[in-house]
Amino acid sequence: MGADQKSDRRSDDEREDRDVSGGEENPHERPEPSKRDEAGDEGQKDKKKDKGGGDDEGDEPKRRLPLIILAVVVVVAIIGALIYWLMHRGLVSTDDAYTEGRAIAIAAKVSGYVTELNVDDNTMVKAGDLMMRIDPRDYITARDQARANLALAQAQLISAEVDLEIARVRAPANLEQAQAQLAQAEANQQQAGQEYRRQRSVDQRATTQTTVDQATAQMKSATAAVKNAKAQVDVAALVQQNIEAAEATVKQRQAQFEQNKANLAQAEINLSYTELRAPQDGRVTKRNVEKGSYLQPGQQVLYVVTPEIWVTANFKENQLTDIRPGQKVTIGVDSFPDMELHGHIDSIQEGSGARFSAFPAENATGNFVKIVRRVPVKIIVDSGLGDRRGLPLGISVVPTVDTR
Repeated sequence: MGADQKSDRRSDDEREDRDVSGGEENPHERPEPSKRDEAGDEGQKDKKKDKGGGDDEGDEPKRRLPLIILAVVVVVAIIGALIYWLMHRGLVSTDDAYTEGRAIAIAAKVSGYVTELNVDDNTMVKAGDLMMRIDPRDYITARDQARANLALAQAQLISAEVDLEIARVRAPANLEQAQAQLAQAEANQQQAGQEYRRQRSVDQRATTQTTVDQATAQMKSATAAVKNAKAQVDVAALVQQNIEAAEATVKQRQAQFEQNKANLAQAEINLSYTELRAPQDGRVTKRNVEKGSYLQPGQQVLYVVTPEIWVTANFKENQLTDIRPGQKVTIGVDSFPDMELHGHIDSIQEGSGARFSAFPAENATGNFVKIVRRVPVKIIVDSGLGDRRGLPLGISVVPTVDTR
């Protein structure tokens, strides 16, 4: 009985152990696997091993892909930055630049009413075109009067020149004539004196008192004639002075002639000022005159803007290091984004804009604060306008200078 109870208790313990281990059999009691079962187990292990090794090799390229993309992006960025630097190396640009040109102010030089007006705002004109006319009647009258005065002065000049020629001949002749008359008077005086002395020396009974008186009178008359002849000789002796007086008269008439000639020229110029013509090809701008307006001398009536334009670019002083005249410039126009102008540096102003301002800075007084100055650079436009003859003056542009 005791042995049977022990075996039953052992059986109960083994049953509990199987229940606790999940119903697994005791390895000591598991039957030996056959060779076929072992071969199957090894095959399953190899498949699991192959399957596990394939997952690891597939995950590794996925982890490397972001690094490859990042490396490619960095290389492309470096290449792009290098290309950008090479393309923009030596380029100097500024947005402080404007178009400039010649705006010719047209003003009246004579007063009067506008009787003819041939232009309007923004009208295109050619050099020499008549833009407006001032009433010319007063100036035509002044011209005609100047012509008459000139003709009179010319006639007086001719008369003076004739008198000069006469004086050059008459003055010596008058001297000779006076000298001859003097000689004749002296001869008469001598004869009269002889007769007077003879009548006084003879016996009074051989002559009469009347004869004596006549001889005395003739002597006195001859003496007076001699004095008169001498005076005539003295007057006629001024030959050179008479000629010089005639020459002076000619010079006076010549001066009057020239004065009247200048008056005529001035009258003709004033008459020409009644016509305001275009000095150059261009476009009428800021017209402030109408037909019938009364103009005063010096009154500005309009501007003529010529087609020739250039760009004034105000570069900073530290941008002028490599800028030289003749360098090529590419110009962008804010008003026309599709337009690209090409030009070249013409000149650099010898001084900053602040130096030529109305109130230049006095850096020697007070506290000094360094301010970067700007220097105007003139850029000539060579091409790129296309069908446009010009651009409005004062519009913003962006020039880029190639200093390479």
